[in-house]
Amino acid sequence: MTNLVLKSEILNSVLENKSINREDIIDIYEKSIKNSNELFFTAQKLRIKNKKNTVTFSKKAFFNIINLCKDTCSYCTYKSEPEEEKISLMSKKQIKELLQLAKKYTCVEALFVTGEQPEKKYSEARNWLKENGFKSTVEYLIHSSEEALELGLFPHTNAGNLNYDEMKELKKTNVSMGIMLENVSERLTKKGMPHYLAASKKPQTRLKILENSGKLGIPMTTGILVGIGETIEEIIDSILAIKELHKKYGNIQEVILQNFQPKPDTIMKDSPSANEEYFKKIVALSRIVMPEMNIQIPPNLSPRSYQSFLEVGINDWGGISPLTPDFVNPEFSWPEISKVEDYSKKAGFDLKCRFPIYPEFFSFISKKLRDKIAVIQNEDGYVKEEYWKWQSTLTHYLEMQIQ
Repeated sequence: MTNLVLKSEILNSVLENKSINREDIIDIYEKSIKNSNELFFTAQKLRIKNKKNTVTFSKKAFFNIINLCKDTCSYCTYKSEPEEEKISLMSKKQIKELLQLAKKYTCVEALFVTGEQPEKKYSEARNWLKENGFKSTVEYLIHSSEEALELGLFPHTNAGNLNYDEMKELKKTNVSMGIMLENVSERLTKKGMPHYLAASKKPQTRLKILENSGKLGIPMTTGILVGIGETIEEIIDSILAIKELHKKYGNIQEVILQNFQPKPDTIMKDSPSANEEYFKKIVALSRIVMPEMNIQIPPNLSPRSYQSFLEVGINDWGGISPLTPDFVNPEFSWPEISKVEDYSKKAGFDLKCRFPIYPEFFSFISKKLRDKIAVIQNEDGYVKEEYWKWQSTLTHYLEMQIQ
């Protein structure tokens, strides 16, 4: 792949497609503390080998269906209490209206997000379900997914810890689903740690859900939260856990690496955000451990430098919405898609709009869902450029007419 011999024997082995173990990965990280050039060089070589010069994103609308949640994470600002202004309890009418608006904006993905099993804790959630004619949040999600498909949008549900049967039902209408592993560390669930009050974030619980997704053959998005007080060993163990699950089932379609950003109304409001150099090393290590994986960072969480991550191994920007805010990180607005395209092009990469399922995972979904995708799919399995760019082209035309 390259004639250049690196000082690191381990990284040379990586470039020769030889396997490495946990101790090797730790060694790579420790050597990168003094100089990260060889780590970044290797990650980018692997990225180019496996993903060429393409970088992808999903044009989405974010449906904040219900943000009541039975858990409390030390860093989360998404959760609402019933009396708070930010509470979201979307009605069927509101969901339908936003779906129609998303279609007008030529969004492709309908991202459906809820709090963790809200009806188990809140009477408000149970009343909301009853008013809309449903017995459970999952039943509501199934209905919303069917509505999205009818309009030509493709559902991706992230609703926390769903059980096997719930996931099996949602698979019928969702081209992919998601749940963040965040970290496999039990230490981070202890008193005084970020996941102490979040029973659903227990590592074995999250791993079980990912295991179930594999058994069901659901294209799955998962990921790690970086900068919440973890050790490098805990990060590496988390990356390796995802790798092992994918090796077993082959259904992990992408790994999100999300850098922690403190929120003003949370327990961890005074904690520092993830150090950028450290975060880049985690991105590069992830590429080295999983050379063929789709790896993304959210561009809105690194607003001044996200394009520089193209040099350390990522190949995806995740979902970007021209219509709705990031309700999980409301203080960080999405970058304009046109600017993301410009930055990507300047870095030597072609931006392509994907579905909420990557082309190499189309075989996991039903013929019914594949047929719907085919309507706006190009020959490479991505969204036709004339489709996803239509709204921005129209906007540009109207602006020119006004001038």
